[in-house]
Amino acid sequence: MEKDIHLAIIKEDPWLVPYKEEILQRFVRFQRALLEIELAEDSLMDFAKGHHFFGINKDLERNGWVYREWAPEAQALYLIGDFNQWDRSSHPLERKEWGVWEIFLPASEYSQSFVHQSLIKVHVVTAESALDRIPAYITRVVQDEESKDFSGQLWFPEAEFEWTDKNFSPKKALTAPLVYECHVGMGQEKMGLGTYREFADLIVPKIKKNGYTAIQLMAVMEHPYYGSFGYHVSNFYSPSSRFGTPEDLKYLVDTAHGMGLAVIMDIVHSHAVQNVSEGLNEFDGSDHQYFHAGPKGYHEVWDSKLFDYGKWEVKRFLLSNIRYWMEEFHFDGFRFDGVTSMLYVHHGLVTFDHFDKYFNDDVDQEAIIFMQLANRLIHTIKPDAISIGEEVSGMPGLCREPMEGGIGFDFRMAMGIPDFFIKILKDQRDEDWDIFEFWKVVSERRYKEKTIAYAESHDQALVGDKSIAFWLMDKEMYFNMHVNDSHLVVDRGIAYHKLFRLFTISLGGEGYLNFMGNEFGHPEWIDFPREGNDWSYQHARRQWSLAENKELKYKFLLYWDNAMIRLVKKYNVLQASFAEQLHMDTTNKVIIFRRGGLIFIFNFNTSQSIFDYRFRAPEMGKYNLVLNSDSTKFGGFGRIDESLSYYTNQNQMLSTYLTNRTVLVLEKVG
Repeated sequence: MEKDIHLAIIKEDPWLVPYKEEILQRFVRFQRALLEIELAEDSLMDFAKGHHFFGINKDLERNGWVYREWAPEAQALYLIGDFNQWDRSSHPLERKEWGVWEIFLPASEYSQSFVHQSLIKVHVVTAESALDRIPAYITRVVQDEESKDFSGQLWFPEAEFEWTDKNFSPKKALTAPLVYECHVGMGQEKMGLGTYREFADLIVPKIKKNGYTAIQLMAVMEHPYYGSFGYHVSNFYSPSSRFGTPEDLKYLVDTAHGMGLAVIMDIVHSHAVQNVSEGLNEFDGSDHQYFHAGPKGYHEVWDSKLFDYGKWEVKRFLLSNIRYWMEEFHFDGFRFDGVTSMLYVHHGLVTFDHFDKYFNDDVDQEAIIFMQLANRLIHTIKPDAISIGEEVSGMPGLCREPMEGGIGFDFRMAMGIPDFFIKILKDQRDEDWDIFEFWKVVSERRYKEKTIAYAESHDQALVGDKSIAFWLMDKEMYFNMHVNDSHLVVDRGIAYHKLFRLFTISLGGEGYLNFMGNEFGHPEWIDFPREGNDWSYQHARRQWSLAENKELKYKFLLYWDNAMIRLVKKYNVLQASFAEQLHMDTTNKVIIFRRGGLIFIFNFNTSQSIFDYRFRAPEMGKYNLVLNSDSTKFGGFGRIDESLSYYTNQNQMLSTYLTNRTVLVLEKVG
């Protein structure tokens, strides 16, 4: 047992005292699982090297290749491919212990046929059928352009990739992460697939210039349907070949590291595609090899399969997957998709209105153990790495260490914030906005559990919904975004777009995330090529030229984003403790708070600009303006004299000219 277990989350939150025993058992179960692994495999690191045992690996001692597969309920396996003219009987695997199958190919016989880029599959014979499958641990999968079939591909490049990032450390980039979430395929402006190398050469420099400290890559793991946004994974060890080769992905990571940017992978261990031909489903003929049997193994909303985290080889498969991506591709951590779905057998599709729901029988304890092990492994491999949980229920302890009663993530996503902004834009008039609700939704988070705040998610830009910019300005973005145009809808949209973002980054957490293009109010929606749109790439791209065109107003939003990022970095706003509320004015819709030594003054009022607006400052002294959203360089109206200094009076009151739909940021300078 680990020393100094103190279950700090109970001491810090009296509401958790009734659940002390369950929180203790959370730690005990983790310790038991870790001890079981260490007794059987020496260490968690050794357990998590399944990719060096399973799949296709070079055997130096015997001078050849060995292929192993775990398929406990299969009756026979045969390795097939270009090397044997796809003969389904010539190369049988031998069944070993624990449902493991194995075949050895000596180099003396196969060095000319078992070669780089040749195609392979495994023919699996079960009690019900015989199908050609893709090996579970395969590291590259390609699609035939004519037949559209996917196959495994041997990947034995002559030379190893030469990394140049040996001196890179993610610690500085991830202490207060400013995350740029991106999708390589739709990252270019051209109407077609972007590549890893194009993204590295053309887009990574933009991200660096904009001031972000980390890139979060979506859709890296191979997925048969491009339009799934990468969330219906078929091949967990294969970087998607539609964007390039494994070496191309390494080039992207290496390039980002060279610019001081950490690279986070959006990892999908919450579910898997249910396709039989491409994925893991029914691999050995059963419905319960990697996944739960029956209805428990199927997510009705996502139409996908659900892992059985309690199985030994499932844990090995997923934990080895983490080690593989970190060591082979130098990723600096992960954003775990669908953590809420993993935590509960009902997948979070309930209202969390009582603490009982965090600790009752609906909690998947095996999933919690897996996440605790995963987070321990991540920080064993790379102590300064990051793990982020996409979690909406508010599970206590998600971002605390197991010995504190937690699950071990470093950050959780503030998923309620983007939902809130879209909700008020859909359902309420500006005049009806409740500033106390603004404060509560954006600032509320668990004590000592770090949060990544974001104003809008990639989901909200997908076809069927709209981004914040499009909700605010809609069709007017097509006709009234020239810098010389004056339009009330666009003026309102630009003003609130700026306010929502600064409000989120300054108040919402200890990290911040932006989906690519949203920083300049990218118009329209995301819609991947599909039959319904005639396989068009029109909406599966990012139009960088809009922000780079000096004649269009998109540039103002980009300038604002740059200034906002510089501000929070310069004043260490994200490292600061919770914001101190200074003033709430429901009549004028004004919110004023202090964080990171700065005073943030938000006026959400639609029309009311107020001369001599007074509020009590936290300290006596002189204050200067360090950021003003009404500045003309940010698309504002230039109504505020930025050269003025502000002095408290004898009653410690500050007075400002507070224009409508404006945020001012003050710094105490004397």
